[in-house]
Amino acid sequence: MSNAITLNYHIEGSDFINAGNASSQIKKVLQQLNVDPKTIKRIVVALYEAEVNVVAHAYKGDISAEITTEDITITLDDEGPGIVDIDMAMTEGYSTASPKVREMGFGAGMGLPNIKRNVDELNIQSEVKVGTKVVMKVKLS
Repeated sequence: MSNAITLNYHIEGSDFINAGNASSQIKKVLQQLNVDPKTIKRIVVALYEAEVNVVAHAYKGDISAEITTEDITITLDDEGPGIVDIDMAMTEGYSTASPKVREMGFGAGMGLPNIKRNVDELNIQSEVKVGTKVVMKVKLS
C-alpha cells in the first residue's frame, strides 16, 4: 500500500461557499489517474453529499481520501450533534436540516441515500453530541 495517494481536507460548519472544494480537487486527481468517468461521477456525487452534510450539520470536520490502484476510501470525521437514528437518516426525504439550510436549497433528506447508492461500501458511526464518522469505499477497477 506504499503506492497509495492520500489527500486531506478540512471543512468548517456553515461554510457553504467552500462546500464541494474537496470533491472538485479529488475529481481532478482521479481524472489525472485516468479513472473511468462513470466511477469518478459516483465518487464525486457521494463525496459532495457527505461534504454538504458536514457543512450543514456539524461544527467542523476532516476528509481523508486514500487512493490505491484498486479503490478509493474516503473518511469524513466531524464534530457536531451526531445522528440520533442512522436508519431513519438513511430514509429518503428524512432531514434534520435547519430552515436556513433548506432556504439555501440543501437539506432535502437525500444526502445519505445518495451516498449509499453511489458507493460500494458505506459505514456510518455516530455518537450524539460528539460527531459522526462516515467511511465510503469505491472500487476503481
